Amino acid sequence: MVLRILDRLEEWLIAFLMAAATLVIFAAVVHRYTSGIPVIQDFMLRINMGWAQELCIFMFIWMAKFGAAYGVRTGIHVGVDVLVNAVNPTWRYRMIIFSMLAGALFTGLVGIYGTIFVSKLMSTDQVSADLEWPMWIVYLCIPLGSFLMCFRFLQSCYLYIKTGHVMRVDHGHVEGIDLDTDPMIAAIDADKNIRMGGKE
Repeated sequence: MVLRILDRLEEWLIAFLMAAATLVIFAAVVHRYTSGIPVIQDFMLRINMGWAQELCIFMFIWMAKFGAAYGVRTGIHVGVDVLVNAVNPTWRYRMIIFSMLAGALFTGLVGIYGTIFVSKLMSTDQVSADLEWPMWIVYLCIPLGSFLMCFRFLQSCYLYIKTGHVMRVDHGHVEGIDLDTDPMIAAIDADKNIRMGGKE
């Protein structure tokens, strides 16, 4: 139940940040172009949108940190597995476990040092240039995202030990198309088979 809530919060946060950043960028672009229209120029120039770029940068940074954790959970990160697939099953098992634990160690260390950095930053008066937000709030995504990513590595490692399967995404799969039942795909395969003389 807790994991399900964490999964939904992770997805909602990423979706919210993407949508909000898109809306802010859209508003900033509209503001820029309408500020050159003589009829509404005076009104539009009174609206300050100088903070929009900085806010979008912060939102994309937060989105990237939590998106990386989501990538570990769903298996969408790109991985080079030529060596892993070349060895026997025993060594493959060990190498996958080692790589997941190494990822957990690295992200855990980033989280620890990120926490130290943020805690020291809290005692300063450093603020962002346009929004004038305390910078420790901006940098808070480093420990939060890194610890979440560390947890996802450990979660994936546990699931691999338990089930023997690594979470992966089929990048060649198109949603809504079933290769076994789609009539167009079946017709193309049949035509290809005829042209090759019935040999695959």
